[in-house]
Amino acid sequence: MAASAPPLPPMIFAPGRRLAARRRMMRLAPRPDAPRYLMDDMGEDVLDRLSFLRVAPRHALVIGDWTGALAAALAGQGAAVETAEPAQGFDEERPFPATGYDFIASLGTLDTVNDLPGALIHLRGALAPGGLMIASFLAAGSLPALRAAMLAADGDRPSPRIHPQVDVRAGGQLLQRAGFADPVIDSRSLDVSFRSFAGLVADVRAQALSNVLVRSGPPLGKAALARAQAAFAAAGQDGRTVERFEILTLSGWRR
Repeated sequence: MAASAPPLPPMIFAPGRRLAARRRMMRLAPRPDAPRYLMDDMGEDVLDRLSFLRVAPRHALVIGDWTGALAAALAGQGAAVETAEPAQGFDEERPFPATGYDFIASLGTLDTVNDLPGALIHLRGALAPGGLMIASFLAAGSLPALRAAMLAADGDRPSPRIHPQVDVRAGGQLLQRAGFADPVIDSRSLDVSFRSFAGLVADVRAQALSNVLVRSGPPLGKAALARAQAAFAAAGQDGRTVERFEILTLSGWRR
């Protein structure tokens, strides 16, 4: 009797919407005022970790860094660097087309894949023995001001608008499940202040953080948008409201 196929992961995120969001981000990226703070923070953190671990990659893959800063820094240190971007067809949920990397960095993409355990397994599979993986993405606790504003906008019938998010504990379980050795899991907060709700929404869209859920809420009407704007302003002081971005970083080795 043939073995049954493993169950497919639930479809939480719509691949088409995710692709459109990342393509919009790529179109906006060349603008001088494009927000870079999340990608800059993730890239700098990766370099700090490599320096602390005294790891000097020779053959690296960088996924999702639309600024190109991390790839350029690694190349400047003598690494042969390849880049990959979901907006250009790279699929983290399938086996990678190439393997044998001694270092892989994934920045800001794994929070919107449907099969996160599978994506981590593919990352490990693309590493050479002794290779290191570092992945950073938005985690549980992110966007509390936006979440509160959306709840105020929707009133008694809240709609799905904010993505489900991974916390530190779940991140550790995922790394172990994917077979990484010596896993390290941690999170840090990045606080950014905004003068308006529209400014926050613009930054979210420009960094491919907008809603890509399969089942998402309807667009906000004028009255709902006004409630969201009022709630966001009321949460601030002196005309500015602070939003928090929680960044989860997972790292592990292929032994």
